[in-house]
Amino acid sequence: MKFYQCITDFIFVENEPQKADIIFVPGGNYPDAAQHAAKLYGQGFAPYVLPSGRYSILKGRFEREAYKTEWDYLSDILRRGNVPEDAIIREDQATYTYENAIYSRKRTQELGISVRRAILCCQSFHARRSLMYYQEQFPDTEILVCPVVTQGISRDTWYRTQHGIDTVLGEMERCGGQFHEIMRKHMEELEENND
Repeated sequence: MKFYQCITDFIFVENEPQKADIIFVPGGNYPDAAQHAAKLYGQGFAPYVLPSGRYSILKGRFEREAYKTEWDYLSDILRRGNVPEDAIIREDQATYTYENAIYSRKRTQELGISVRRAILCCQSFHARRSLMYYQEQFPDTEILVCPVVTQGISRDTWYRTQHGIDTVLGEMERCGGQFHEIMRKHMEELEENND
């Protein structure tokens, strides 16, 4: 076993698609996840697709001139992939991945959509962190990760380039660093419930 196999297995989560209640697409300025979601929708895996995103909080704006938000961009890709307008749910407020999950939950609740099983379409190197956020917001939902390889970074190639190494190890760091507040919040809730 290669010494980095445990990193590969942790980061690169992937499931076979199954019939679901919805397909989630966390925001971004790349087309691949939305294109994959459109294919899965076309194959009848879910009746709704919920792309989420305003723009990156780090940049303060969306990088593609023709679009105001990530949602505008991703929903346009979905429509071009033959997903009808009434199957695409609007969520154009999120500015980072955790907010993608938070606002996606709010939208499904507002619309009365019961999410027992969901498909999550994201970048393959972003799979674990995306899954953790969506699991935290949808604790009673089975979430199937159906990722796409972007930037040439896959479970079989990430350790072969400096960019792949930096990207994947950066995800490892964020999985630890960004979950401190979430874990503290859940710990406090447990303590309150035990009192």
